[in-house]
Amino acid sequence: MEEQKVHFNIPPFHPKAFQYMEDAVARQKICGDGFYTGKCTEWMKAQAKAAGALLTTSCTHALEMAALLSGIGPGDEVIMPSYTFVSTADAFVLRGARAVFVDIRKDTMNLDEALIEDAITPRTKAIAVVHYAGISCEMDTICRIAKKHQLKIIEDAAQAVLCTYQGRSLGAIGDYGCYSFHETKNYSMGEGGAILLKNQKDILNAEIIREKGTNRSQFFRGEIDKYSWKEAGSSYLPSDLNAAYLWAQLEEAEAVNRRRISSWSLYYELLQELEAAGDIELPVVPKGCVHNGHMFYIKAKDLEERTALLQYLKEKGISAVFHYVPLHSSEAGQKYGRFHGQDRNTTRESNRLLRLPMYDGLKEEQIRYVASEVKNFYRQF
Repeated sequence: MEEQKVHFNIPPFHPKAFQYMEDAVARQKICGDGFYTGKCTEWMKAQAKAAGALLTTSCTHALEMAALLSGIGPGDEVIMPSYTFVSTADAFVLRGARAVFVDIRKDTMNLDEALIEDAITPRTKAIAVVHYAGISCEMDTICRIAKKHQLKIIEDAAQAVLCTYQGRSLGAIGDYGCYSFHETKNYSMGEGGAILLKNQKDILNAEIIREKGTNRSQFFRGEIDKYSWKEAGSSYLPSDLNAAYLWAQLEEAEAVNRRRISSWSLYYELLQELEAAGDIELPVVPKGCVHNGHMFYIKAKDLEERTALLQYLKEKGISAVFHYVPLHSSEAGQKYGRFHGQDRNTTRESNRLLRLPMYDGLKEEQIRYVASEVKNFYRQF
């Protein structure tokens, strides 16, 4: 095997991060809701045009907050795709709810909006959508269904910072939106996330849940003379040191976004000939959707071909990976959820999908090398 030439991911970093982290220490407040936490949340609120935004310790915790704010409890059902990370389901399962998995669309790998309504029962409380690869679900249709049946919409927008649907920011269309700032995302604080709030009325309750169930945030703003335990909650506040690390990237977010989209577009251009020949399938971006270059994937013919391609690329020093194993096929998925309808696309498409290296700083020559080796693999046949 050749020495690795192209890593799958390199965590985002901006040199100003150390300067800002030192400044956070100098300000003598490195716990949650410090100066840089405020800078990050104001940026998110402004770019998404959300009523509120709160930085959290992870996207998982943002989803847990969304479950609490939605009033999810034992016996409730939440409709979601099976092709997603475990956190999408965990947040609701922890509240005693059951995950109802619905098939995905073949083109976008997103929840199939045409199958949602048939999965609704008297126990259904919410729809959890996942914007895979920063490509939006069909939100107009989903919002109409939710309104008709009085359901909450939680957007798992972990991969979708700076993405839009019909001009609206992902994460700010449903009732609650959840971002991830994990080291694998476009912008990172190591571990971290955020919750976006569509309605002003939810902000105070969200602050209470996030601050261990207390109204401590109001106290620090001088709105009350003492704080107390108001509701069940937890500690979902990240350190201001993490926020300082993130802020250095958010200041340059648009430039990062342009570079990633440029890398994504080059992959697409170089691999189009393989799609035209029927060897692979490339990502689909529906009209009205703007993505952020979070990932670039291709689809092989089947699981056997994908496995062979992964091994071939590894031997060429290229780190490529497959993605989610459908939740409904897992032990916990069978225990805490059920698949509604037929699994026409979820398992088949997940078995075909392969993610190519993608990160800010990926060089043009590296992309060309990866694309050339993908082509070389298919020239063998």
